[in-house]
Amino acid sequence: MIATATGLLLRSSDGTGFRFDPGALCLELLCTGGPGELARWESLHTPQDLADWLGRSRLGLRPDEVTVTAGELATGRALRDALWRLTRAAVREGRPSPADLAEVNRAAAAPPLAPRITDDGDRAWALPATGGQALSAVARDAVELLTGPFAGRIRECGADNCQLVFVDTSRPGRRRWCSMERCGNRHKVRALRARRDAEERTAR
Repeated sequence: MIATATGLLLRSSDGTGFRFDPGALCLELLCTGGPGELARWESLHTPQDLADWLGRSRLGLRPDEVTVTAGELATGRALRDALWRLTRAAVREGRPSPADLAEVNRAAAAPPLAPRITDDGDRAWALPATGGQALSAVARDAVELLTGPFAGRIRECGADNCQLVFVDTSRPGRRRWCSMERCGNRHKVRALRARRDAEERTAR
């Protein structure tokens, strides 16, 4: 999996901003919307939207470094929706859909981004790139995640009203929340209130 990341800045329905690192490039794509009830969060309306997302993702491609066509936008949305269903199947120990697996494999089969070494000895991408190359990198990351050692560590946030998916790469494997800043903190506040209410009832 591509590891370099600083986390995505997301905004909840109440307007609160929070940082979320799902732990894998392919899972970052899920934050752009999805199938069914997730369509209300759709953010990939135009090819430029996908180019902008590639810049925010751990790929770090600036919008002027990648060209995205309408067809590649459609591929990106289809790949994302397939990944939603596949990760949910993984979380709930269900059987993956052959059609969704085929969608990921089709995107992964395209030529990926090519890495290069800069004059300073750093790793970078050979640019300019196409949206298809970037999506191939996303799909290949998904193949690595779903077939690798962390396949059993894919989690859905423990909050009842949160559907964000992440891979738990922590050593103990006990991550429960999409973000301690958001759902983890809310859980702590609710637990504290419940204890105080119980103490008050006992003291009466």
